[in-house]
Amino acid sequence: MKTAGKDGLQENSAIARLRDRLRKLYHGRTPAAFRFQLVAVVIDLAIIAFFIATPVLQDKPSFLWLDYSAAALVAADLVARLLASNDMLRLMKQPTSWVDVFILLTLLMPTAFANLAFLRILRLWSLSRSGSLWRHLEMRGLRPWREASHAVINLLTFLFVITGFVYTFFFRTGAGLENYIDALYFTVATVTTTGFGDIVLPGMAGKLTAIVTMIIGISLFVRLAQAIFRPAKVFFPCPQCGLQRHEPDAVHCKACGHLLNIPDEGN
Repeated sequence: MKTAGKDGLQENSAIARLRDRLRKLYHGRTPAAFRFQLVAVVIDLAIIAFFIATPVLQDKPSFLWLDYSAAALVAADLVARLLASNDMLRLMKQPTSWVDVFILLTLLMPTAFANLAFLRILRLWSLSRSGSLWRHLEMRGLRPWREASHAVINLLTFLFVITGFVYTFFFRTGAGLENYIDALYFTVATVTTTGFGDIVLPGMAGKLTAIVTMIIGISLFVRLAQAIFRPAKVFFPCPQCGLQRHEPDAVHCKACGHLLNIPDEGN
């Protein structure tokens, strides 16, 4: 009994050390943590590139190997983030975790979820909410462009989601790069309301798809314009009320009046 208890303590201690190590890698600011976070971002971008290219690659002999490799990476990242979290339940309730779980299911069962594979590009939106990504950008003096970058990523995510949807449900009969480019061309022409009319979607479903694409696309363009042209604000969560955006020279939070200590860009 004593041996069993001792083994249990050692196991708990090993898990605690692992969680502490992962917490430092995912959330730390040491050189080793930054290197790890940068590698994680690069791997994420490679996975996203694979998701974008999926319609072209899905008939290739190596597709399943790439698919399951991506599944292993997504699963490892999800488990590691859970272990690195101080509150696993709270993390699993976040939309980014739901996106990761859904993407993992589509990767593990590519045939069953073939018609929903275009939603994997939501991983790009999930990456844009990653704290490690913005820590690297802020180190390079790009903090003022954070909101504009969010708007660009939201627009790109929407474009590729709609392109995947249009390709899957309207252009799938002629699989390949040419048809995927046609779907992307239709999406961009519709979002920008250019409406050349040389490529149109058939039937009522096609018209409804075009309507939804135009409405949401215009909204995202307006959001992007606002992020670029309105006065820049800094991201600094108020310790009292949590308000994140403030004027660069703000001394007090405009929501609750709490005293702020916003660091200079050079610090």
